[in-house]
Amino acid sequence: MIVGIVRESSVGEKRVAGTPQSVAQLVKLGYEVLVEQGAGIAAAFPDADYAIAGARCVSQEEAWAADLVLKINPPIDSEIAALKEGATLIAMIAAPRSPELLEALAARKLTVLAMDSVPRISRAQSLDVISSMANIGGYRAVVEAAHEFGSFFTGQVTAAGKVPPAKVFVSGTGVAGLAAIGTAHSLGAIVRATDIRAETAEQVQSMGAQFVAVEAASQQSSDGYAKEASEDYAAAAARMYAEQAKDVDIIITTAQIPGRPAPRLLTEEMVASMKPGSVIVDMAAASGGNVAGSVPDQIVTTPNGVKIIGYTDLPGRLPTQASTLFSNNVLNLMKLITPDKDGLVKLDLEDVVQRGMLVTQAGEVTWPPPAVSVSAAPAAPAAPAAAATPGAADAAAKEKKPRDPRVNYVLLGLCAAVLLLLFFFSPSGLLGHFMVFMLSIVVGFYVIGNVSHSLHTPLMSVTNAISGIIVVGCLLGLTLLDQGTSLFAGANLPLLILSVIGILLASINIFGGFLVTQRMLKMFRRG
Repeated sequence: MIVGIVRESSVGEKRVAGTPQSVAQLVKLGYEVLVEQGAGIAAAFPDADYAIAGARCVSQEEAWAADLVLKINPPIDSEIAALKEGATLIAMIAAPRSPELLEALAARKLTVLAMDSVPRISRAQSLDVISSMANIGGYRAVVEAAHEFGSFFTGQVTAAGKVPPAKVFVSGTGVAGLAAIGTAHSLGAIVRATDIRAETAEQVQSMGAQFVAVEAASQQSSDGYAKEASEDYAAAAARMYAEQAKDVDIIITTAQIPGRPAPRLLTEEMVASMKPGSVIVDMAAASGGNVAGSVPDQIVTTPNGVKIIGYTDLPGRLPTQASTLFSNNVLNLMKLITPDKDGLVKLDLEDVVQRGMLVTQAGEVTWPPPAVSVSAAPAAPAAPAAAATPGAADAAAKEKKPRDPRVNYVLLGLCAAVLLLLFFFSPSGLLGHFMVFMLSIVVGFYVIGNVSHSLHTPLMSVTNAISGIIVVGCLLGLTLLDQGTSLFAGANLPLLILSVIGILLASINIFGGFLVTQRMLKMFRRG
């Protein structure tokens, strides 16, 4: 099949759906690649680089006549007419808001895969252009706010005076919000954030920001996206936003609901209560806006000196990086739909990822796809099951009966007797080493017990190193054995036994750690 990469027709759009690096990978998949002349120049990808990667730079008409066309933004009427009937189109479509576009695409009997309709499941993350572009947009939102803000983000103490740090409030902690939090925090600002999904609080705190909770029942997500707030939650959130607006210097809003206008979060009164010189970046300006007074693609300055930035092309303001990430997402999709690497598209509608992205096929509108439930909310704890019979209740009571304390005393006495015998028949220097050994066990228990579960994998590397030291020590102990007597004679015997046990246990830990690490690494390898 022939793949065409076309120039974007939207005013000011600098991104391109394919880079020279992705073109080279498409050629390896068996496709013949055509690139419209000048399609990547605005993103710093000249035609010569595409030619080196194995593509042919052709006219606009020839690129649009390819069997499969790659682009970023939804096609306009003239572009739909330029597509070959029955061809395949991969682009962002905005299917929930564009029923007329879907009908026009179906009328041309096109097979259309919407890059902005990727299901929110782990297996599809490598295809998710919404997350890729939101990541760039959140970063750029902070850059734009810093450009318009009249002071430092970080606090400073200079000979000329003290500069307080800027206070940044981020509404919505999806990919864009988290990117904005990370960027603002790295610039030295005091960052606060909120979200309708309470389960994101831990993510916010892990990035160095303070999570501002709304004093109402939080909303849970069943598909990875935020839901429309209840009336009680909206009222409580409004009070929280009013308090934050009076205190912070910069507000970045990212809240959007798929298929619906963006929720209004900041009213005119809240904006008017902000300090002069404050900045608001409304990342939802294209879908109605989260902020009263925001205008798409413009900066509005209110009477009290607050600047409201409504740019809708934040990812496109970093065209090279945005094009690279978008083309990588597209390339991952192409690998998925080209299982045999023979340059032929083979859609598998049993795959929830491919079915979720398919919006039209052979003259039929296939949107919306079957629902895919994805919950990030913690599962409710299961209720304890009641005993079915009186006999079962008696058995459960017996199982829960505490152990007789006298048994514990007997076991403790046996352990003490074993230790006394060990000290009596062991070399004189063993007692001091044994005390160090016991203290190291106590210290190690409390140190490792307080390590977060997320750090257990790197901790395994440390324990492997310690085990290596143990092996070296045990081998050194073996070299200290008396050379003139039998290994199993007299004072040599305890040292021999301890050395062999130490080498055995430490070796098990070392080789077991390597095996577990290799299994974990395989989880992150492609193919």
